Amino acid sequence: MQRTYLPIVPASALRRHRVHEPFDTRFRSAARTLQSVWRTARGLPLGTYTRPGGATLRLGSMISDKAGEEGRNFLLPEIARLARREVAYRQPGALIEERRLWSNLLSSMPMTLNLLGPLKLDLKLATKMLRAMFDDLSSATVEAVLFEYSPGRGAADLTADYTAFDAMLIYNRPDNSRGFVAVETKYSESLGEPHRPLNPRYAELAPLAALHKEPAADELTSGQLRQLYRQHLLAQAMLMRGDFSEGRFIVIAPQLNTPVQAGITAYRSNLVPPSSAQVSFGSILLEDMIDLLRHCGERGYARMLFERYVDWAKVDEVIEAEIALLGSSTQPANDDATASVAA
Repeated sequence: MQRTYLPIVPASALRRHRVHEPFDTRFRSAARTLQSVWRTARGLPLGTYTRPGGATLRLGSMISDKAGEEGRNFLLPEIARLARREVAYRQPGALIEERRLWSNLLSSMPMTLNLLGPLKLDLKLATKMLRAMFDDLSSATVEAVLFEYSPGRGAADLTADYTAFDAMLIYNRPDNSRGFVAVETKYSESLGEPHRPLNPRYAELAPLAALHKEPAADELTSGQLRQLYRQHLLAQAMLMRGDFSEGRFIVIAPQLNTPVQAGITAYRSNLVPPSSAQVSFGSILLEDMIDLLRHCGERGYARMLFERYVDWAKVDEVIEAEIALLGSSTQPANDDATASVAA
């Protein structure tokens, strides 16, 4: 039976797996539990986390700094090597939180590289995936896969700020026109972001882009949809500047991260139907991306991704084990006690 929601992991089980974070969403709690199970199965040592107030605690969804330095947050050594190159050659101004990348199992930063890194290492695979993702790109060929990418941080003819994409696929069509797929990934994160004033450039760009029914709507400029708004406008500005002939912007997130999926639906409801001169918006489930990798011949790696990020049966096992453990602790000590209770 297909799931429509994840279970609430008992607090006692969360504490047992060192992942009891009271302010976690339902999805984040289950995902944190899954990461702890994955870490334990591979014998990776616990890492530490420092709360905003300064307290440091050991957390099951973190690995030790030493394990992080060894690249153990990545599914293959070659992905770890790719991550090191991406950090070394990142664009000026790129925002990469290195400890989060190396040691935080729950972060979407390493997930992006685990999911899309194989495409950068093998552009033939990237082309297969692109064609599988989009029917209208069946003759396109991927020429590059980029991470934490902006075509011009701070550029006045774009968004004049530091907005960037988690990843971008650049492709060619047979007529030599070039296009892109800009990607935002989410795992356990929400769509929210710290509230800061938008750069005045957005007030100028949004009406020209004509992507939204109400380009200055509060829901877009100050609500949880603002990150998607900024990134979509960056993608459109690239097209308007003439960098590419066509483009699309997509979000990749787990099916059961319901706050993110609801945000995607809400953002889509703010859009007008795109013309051929505009960047379209879409989303692909993380589970579907894993299935596409499997269909493109990467069966073993797809299994590794599944087990790492969306094998919710492992969370069920944690809950069943906890129920059994709690049940055994409340059993009567002997038959006489049973009889007295029955009486």
